[in-house]
Amino acid sequence: MSSPKANARDIFKLLVAASPARGDAVARMDLVARLLDRAFVVPGTHRKFGIDAVIGLVPGVGDIITTALSTYIIWEARNLGVSRLAIGRMLTNLAIHASVGAIPVIGDLFDAYFQVNQRNMRIVHQQLGRSAP
Repeated sequence: MSSPKANARDIFKLLVAASPARGDAVARMDLVARLLDRAFVVPGTHRKFGIDAVIGLVPGVGDIITTALSTYIIWEARNLGVSRLAIGRMLTNLAIHASVGAIPVIGDLFDAYFQVNQRNMRIVHQQLGRSAP
């Protein structure tokens, strides 16, 4: 008779094998990061910003929503096996983003400049040995 732990490991291995390829997950993460941080260009400049900066303009809930959306990248990175140290760096980036982003006006400008999701995707790419697009 096999132990419950062995069965759980077998089930987990089957789920991982059935899940989409690692490249698909990274592509989804890149898409989310681009939408949140670099979806639009400021007219007349090459400066890009994303829906993170726009949603962050909504007082109170805007920063909560964008922080929640940004956690998707960290969650997916954890599922891909990114190291705990790298996850810690990503969480630190997100904490800075959430803290400073909560300051009216200055926080919104900071969000457009800091681009937390792009920073976190660079960490993911470094960990997975791929170059960032």
